[in-house]
Amino acid sequence: MRPSLIVPVGSTEQHGPHLPLDTDTRIAEAVSRSVAEELRAQTIPGVDQPTWLVASAISFGASGEHESFPGTISIGLAALEHLLVEFGRSACNWAGRIVFVNGHGGNVAALTAATMLLRAEGRDVAWCPCAAAGADAHAGHTETSVLLHLSPADVWVDESVVGNTAPLPELLPALRRGGMAAVSPVGVLGDPTTATAADGSRIFAEMVESSVRRISAWQPSSGGMLA
Repeated sequence: MRPSLIVPVGSTEQHGPHLPLDTDTRIAEAVSRSVAEELRAQTIPGVDQPTWLVASAISFGASGEHESFPGTISIGLAALEHLLVEFGRSACNWAGRIVFVNGHGGNVAALTAATMLLRAEGRDVAWCPCAAAGADAHAGHTETSVLLHLSPADVWVDESVVGNTAPLPELLPALRRGGMAAVSPVGVLGDPTTATAADGSRIFAEMVESSVRRISAWQPSSGGMLA
């Protein structure tokens, strides 16, 4: 049986004054590794299970809304889509199934388009988000808590400041027109000052559980996302 492949997809972009540029990539990588461990542990009597491998992360994404902040590198939706398609075509020469595990919301359109094309070409490819209920949008309580759990030495707690805490749907029109700086001069959506490692452990476990459930069920939507 050919192996199955988990591919972390992140970004390189500002995450306020307190989080590293690779926050999304770190989360996607950590979720992917934990998901692979849990999938490897699953056994069904009398049924051969595929070997689950984790690829090196795709660490540059579509982050155009953050480009006014130093450190951000965005390759844009078109380039990301092309990268994902060629990655999938190449890996499917030896992998029986591929799932992209996404840590950055700006990548969704490229993931959807690339996955739909790969599936139309007959490849067993899908994607899933690093999702948790009630998560705030960017560099707030959610991501800061998860990083305090995963790599606390890289969180500059003393530099954390409250960002724009309005609901994301209210901010989207201005965000699309003027980028992150138009809605948050500090590049934060949410409140990182309330973050804790304990919350991060809980949120991270929810991300892993959600991804394991989606991948185990393997029911891609019309856009390729696992339900």
